[in-house]
Amino acid sequence: MNQSLITGSSGFVGTNLCIYLKDHTKMVSLVRNKVDNDLVSESVLYDEFWNNKDWSFKNYIHLAGKAHDLKNISDESEYFKVNYELTKRLYKRFLEDDHAQTFIFISSVKAVADTVEDILDENVTPSPVTAYGRSKLKAEECILDNLPKDKTVIILRPCMIHGPGNKGNLNLLYSIVNKGIPWPLGNFDNQRSFLTIDNLVYVIKEILEGKLESGVYNIADDEPLSTSELVELMAELNGSKPKIWNVPKSVIKVIAKIGNKLPFPLDEERLEKLTENYLVSNEKLKFSLGIKMMPTDSRDGMIKTLKSFN
Repeated sequence: MNQSLITGSSGFVGTNLCIYLKDHTKMVSLVRNKVDNDLVSESVLYDEFWNNKDWSFKNYIHLAGKAHDLKNISDESEYFKVNYELTKRLYKRFLEDDHAQTFIFISSVKAVADTVEDILDENVTPSPVTAYGRSKLKAEECILDNLPKDKTVIILRPCMIHGPGNKGNLNLLYSIVNKGIPWPLGNFDNQRSFLTIDNLVYVIKEILEGKLESGVYNIADDEPLSTSELVELMAELNGSKPKIWNVPKSVIKVIAKIGNKLPFPLDEERLEKLTENYLVSNEKLKFSLGIKMMPTDSRDGMIKTLKSFN
């Protein structure tokens, strides 16, 4: 069985990926501190790896990174240290590894745009605003400037990833609906692309089997969902009726402006995040894989995630 080096193996994506690939490749985890992890064959400290040129792997799967800080309290330099410098060093090692064949870098759609007016595809010129997005883009550029002809290098740009075990905004929204609190933003008809973890690990396995050529690929579920649809789905799974209020947009916007100055649960920035459109095209990826649809339906994947919250 071939060997794959993976970073971020203990994270949400890494854990699911190690479970999915356990019968397909021997997983070796690159870690800062050694901890028990039954999902990998062994763990290697970063310092050991950098100092020992004898380590060799067929595949390099780079998941580790500093996630986007929604509270905007992180030091900007930390994003570049983790998302760029680490990627640069690991990619250099991959290029020097004579046995290495495939490098997979998990980037983000935020490396391209923080807001989307139409549909985000791979032809959009990147213009990230946040330090998170800019650090991911710089890592992408480092990789794309040094593409080898005899190896496969894949950059995946996922949108919001969800699945059992994931913690984030979906959990918060679920908690609100579960408590019977009405959703007052029914007049905002937004559409957002999501990515179920099942589709992500499927695509990574397909890459390891040589089914994609080097390049940049957006990855998302096939169908977007609106926030109101999520609220309805959450209520349905709890056996209750969805409480969606169609409060006039003008009223909501006034409340959000007040929330900029007073400790309200809603301010203009949060309103934008809750009601914005963010549509991501996965057509290039599906065409390259030779499939018409992603294996897991958008709604089915979301239901699986929401059921796990119980």
